[in-house]
Amino acid sequence: MSRTVKVQEAKTRLSALLADVKRGEEVIIARGDKPVARLVPLQEPAERELGFVPYDVPDSFFEPLPEAELAAWEQ
Repeated sequence: MSRTVKVQEAKTRLSALLADVKRGEEVIIARGDKPVARLVPLQEPAERELGFVPYDVPDSFFEPLPEAELAAWEQ
């Protein structure tokens, strides 16, 4: 269900409009008679599993860096 409110009413009643949107209502904001924005509840992002790309870190990754490379990072 949606309803349309003018900009001035939206400015005055923003907290109440956000509460309505949180409950699932859609609010259209209009400037004059022309709709310009729509307030809708946010969709929670779907949970993603970590490790979605198969990759193994080589053991050499955890070895200390050579002195020359360490010195280059310190410059």
